[in-house]
Amino acid sequence: MTITSVNVRNQFKGIVHEIVTGPVVSEINVETKAGIFTSIISTRSVEDLGLSIGSKVVVLIKSTEVSLAKLSTSA
Repeated sequence: MTITSVNVRNQFKGIVHEIVTGPVVSEINVETKAGIFTSIISTRSVEDLGLSIGSKVVVLIKSTEVSLAKLSTSA
């Protein structure tokens, strides 16, 4: 699946720098040009997205929520 558009205005392309895995939730640290962003997401989502150190992602920030979208290697 490719994301062609999203209604979140604050978007930062980055690389997964660190993953702290827990039994239910995991902490994902993403290095971007604007600095490091941290997102707490379910460990299942980490697995479903196939996130690992070095994965290309987009950090999506909307008021009280920080989400991640994984980018394909060709992006």
